[in-house]
Amino acid sequence: MMKIFIFLLLIFFTNPLMSDNSDESTDFCFGDICNAFPENFLFGAATASYQIEGGWNEDGKGPNIWDTLTHKHPELIKDRSSGDIGPDSYHLYREDVRRLKELDVDFYRFSISWSRILPNGDISSLNPAGVKYYSDLIDLLEQEEIQPMVTMFHYDLPQYLQDLGGFTNILIVRYFKEYARVLFENYGKRIKHWITFNEPSETCIQGYGSGTQAPLIRLPGVGEYLCAYHILLAHAEVYHLYRNEYFDKYKGKVGITQDSRWLYQKTPGNDLVERGMQFQLGFFANAIFSRDGGWPKLLQEIVDTNSIFEGRLRSRLPAFSPTEIERLRLSADFLGLNYYSANYVKAPEIWNAPKKSHSAFREPSWENDQNLTYFVDPKWPQAKSTWLYMVPEGLRDILLWIRDTYGNPEVIITENGWSDSGELEDDGRIEYLTRHLKAVQEAIQKNCRVTGYTYWSLIDNFEWMMGYTEKFGLYRVDMEDPEKKRIEKKSAIAYKQIIKNRKVT
Repeated sequence: MMKIFIFLLLIFFTNPLMSDNSDESTDFCFGDICNAFPENFLFGAATASYQIEGGWNEDGKGPNIWDTLTHKHPELIKDRSSGDIGPDSYHLYREDVRRLKELDVDFYRFSISWSRILPNGDISSLNPAGVKYYSDLIDLLEQEEIQPMVTMFHYDLPQYLQDLGGFTNILIVRYFKEYARVLFENYGKRIKHWITFNEPSETCIQGYGSGTQAPLIRLPGVGEYLCAYHILLAHAEVYHLYRNEYFDKYKGKVGITQDSRWLYQKTPGNDLVERGMQFQLGFFANAIFSRDGGWPKLLQEIVDTNSIFEGRLRSRLPAFSPTEIERLRLSADFLGLNYYSANYVKAPEIWNAPKKSHSAFREPSWENDQNLTYFVDPKWPQAKSTWLYMVPEGLRDILLWIRDTYGNPEVIITENGWSDSGELEDDGRIEYLTRHLKAVQEAIQKNCRVTGYTYWSLIDNFEWMMGYTEKFGLYRVDMEDPEKKRIEKKSAIAYKQIIKNRKVT
């Protein structure tokens, strides 16, 4: 009788329909039940096309902006490397699926190379060999009972479309919708989770603002906002395309993946945290997941005001029309979250300077519009990457912020990972993995709707401007071996056990 009573109480306190989403409801736990993930919680691993595929010009694939950057400016990559061959998953995808099966993951998140499917970006350049490559991969995943989770765009824009202006050209909305239709037509029956864009803020801020990553366009203060406006419109068009023409047949979900750090402040209150979070996660999430839609009000007020003081006739931030706001609101079935690290935030001295003199202090940019200074706690363990620190409580706290700010949408952790030099005895990665999964458990116990976790990455790969100098993989890739042998790391064994036991010990 006591067991039945406990079971009923657990149902009451863990069912979001029977709770008030308050933190207090999470104090109710019995022994090992607090360490177990829900039955329907999914575990996965992730990669991205340019980072692992190679075969950069094989079988009709067209060049993308990362092909262009690495070929024309190898000096910008830390080890002067490229993704031309890389781990060679274009030829060795069966090896990758073998590793996924060893891990016993529920799903594999991978991205499709737009320029492998449509070399010039549109249907007139449809490449059957590219379509077949991903079809074969998806078929193999299904045979092994691994769910495919597809990212449509992970940084690698076809160079042809970049020559037209890329994400600064409104035509990109139509091109992206056309590309998405090709994917839905060819793979829609087999894919239940679609992600339109991966980390659009990185694409816009580094690609079109600071110009520090492909396509190396430096338009600070203007380019990043124009890019964001067009990406959001493109996302909404693809979401509604799927809902109107494909959902009844395939019953899948369409979401978007955003990256964000969590922020802390040492001064009283949370005003600086909120300001930073609206510029980071809110930059794209507000238009899709908030009740009112559009840009975050705080972000819009700041950019509009700064634009006036800079002597501009219009804001640097493009304005959404009422129709666009409504079309974007709730245009996602889930939020993909890439969380790696956290920061402290404080107000710089310029914070108290007269607003009319703002432009005299700093060049307009997304970073400077925030008017914040970021720093870290020196006690936080640091990874090989200079920006990556182990702050697992930040993952819990950002999930709580999403719950409270956006009405508790479904969240899938689509990336979370640790970099090192590639050692097989990677205890740091194991600590990072286990502590972050515990943070996810804490968020779930506080009624956050987190339904999946994805480790980044399955294998060591090309890490953008850092080349192959930083390793995130559960499996090492022997880059000197012509067969690019995949070698299991200690962290792969640890993750395998977590998945098998469905709990962190």
